[in-house]
Amino acid sequence: MPLEKISDYRPMSNLKAGTTVWNNWRKQNKEIYQDLHGVDLQGECLDGANLSYVDFHMANLKGARLHKANLNGALLRGTDLTGTDLREADLGGANLYGANLSSADLSSADLTCALFVGTNLKHANLSNCRIYGMAAWNLEFDDTLQEDLIITPPFQPTITVDNIEIAQFIYLLLNNEKIRHVIDSITSKVVLILGRFTPERKIVLDTIREELRHHNYLPILFDFDKPINRDLTETISTLAHMAFFIIADLTNARSIPQELEAIVPHLPSVPVQPLLEIASTEYVMFEHFQRYPWVLAPYRYENIAHLLSTISEHIIQPAEKKAKELRP
Repeated sequence: MPLEKISDYRPMSNLKAGTTVWNNWRKQNKEIYQDLHGVDLQGECLDGANLSYVDFHMANLKGARLHKANLNGALLRGTDLTGTDLREADLGGANLYGANLSSADLSSADLTCALFVGTNLKHANLSNCRIYGMAAWNLEFDDTLQEDLIITPPFQPTITVDNIEIAQFIYLLLNNEKIRHVIDSITSKVVLILGRFTPERKIVLDTIREELRHHNYLPILFDFDKPINRDLTETISTLAHMAFFIIADLTNARSIPQELEAIVPHLPSVPVQPLLEIASTEYVMFEHFQRYPWVLAPYRYENIAHLLSTISEHIIQPAEKKAKELRP
């Protein structure tokens, strides 16, 4: 196609004529909105093409070559990019909502501020991608290569992570003093309370919670009056990782053995202060946990009034002291 003819509005013809023809046509027709939604460009070679802000909504770009292509701001919603070569491509600000990028090669691509929602990234190569400002939600992963993802903007010292889903959190943690302060505050203020929620036991747990509030702590009360499944055990473990210390009422213990099994062996920096009503006895297996130095001796109380009058001296203060010993 002669270059003097490229001002004609024939986007598909110009694309298939090659990158040089297409890019020249784009320069001369900057004002034209490029609507190529639903087109079939499977296997086409578009290396280096200026495809910025082109509408490729629901298009077929399966197996296409887009090495170093400019797809800045492109609409790729629902587009099939299976196995596409997107190495070093500029996808900054592109919309890839629901796109299929399975087995695509995006190594060293620029994904700055791109929208990835419900995007299929199974078996894709994302190594060395720049992902600063990227919106990533409900992504599909399976054997996805996520090495050396760059989470910092250009002209700043490079920081890399190996997981898109935690990239934003890591960036905020490193660059936002308020976030760091919140995390520090949580781990120095949260107290996890474990026990049973039967009517007579819940009164005891509520009493402990109220007293902890008076001591400027953030109590988290967690109980199930039936055996807990794996998911709930993992939730308890997550909360325990956030705690300054743990208070566990062993009276009439039911789910607590499983809870402590998920917590105690793995958290040597979080002391556990057990409680036990004088009229009750420890469950048989609790002796095992007392071998861990961060598990304090059980404190025995007579009734709620006795517990309330002694909670500061015999429960909170020993737990605080042990927590400070365990955390340099």
